[in-house]
Amino acid sequence: MAKFKFRLATLLRLREAARDERREELAEVHRVDGVLRERIDHVEEELGWLEGTCRKLAAPGTVNVHRLIDAERYERVLRSRHDQLGEQRDAVGAEIQHRRQKLLGVDRDVRILEKLRDKHAAGHRDQESRQELKQFDEVAQRRTAREDEP
Repeated sequence: MAKFKFRLATLLRLREAARDERREELAEVHRVDGVLRERIDHVEEELGWLEGTCRKLAAPGTVNVHRLIDAERYERVLRSRHDQLGEQRDAVGAEIQHRRQKLLGVDRDVRILEKLRDKHAAGHRDQESRQELKQFDEVAQRRTAREDEP
């Protein structure tokens, strides 16, 4: 019996390699998104800490105006940084969607070839089974013919 060989195996391997590449690209942009999320969290923690510090500085009693002004400037810097990181994260989110769409397209191509390969393999198995059955029938006919001979 002949072993099944998928004629488009090389194309399938190329498409699988492309799919793996797209997966890695998507994972990379997800890592960037994670880093940005961590930076945003850090800035938000700093803003929370600064808010508590400003409350203490503005508490009744002696007020250090210079420290309050410095804290306000620092808050503006942090809010600006927060906005920049948010914009970067939005851009990364759009890139995630773009790369996800590319991955879906390549993955669809791979699945199509895999289904084709499976269909051809099933057809090959069916053909092999028919051939084997035909051989068994021939052997049985010969045996029957020999038994019928005087």
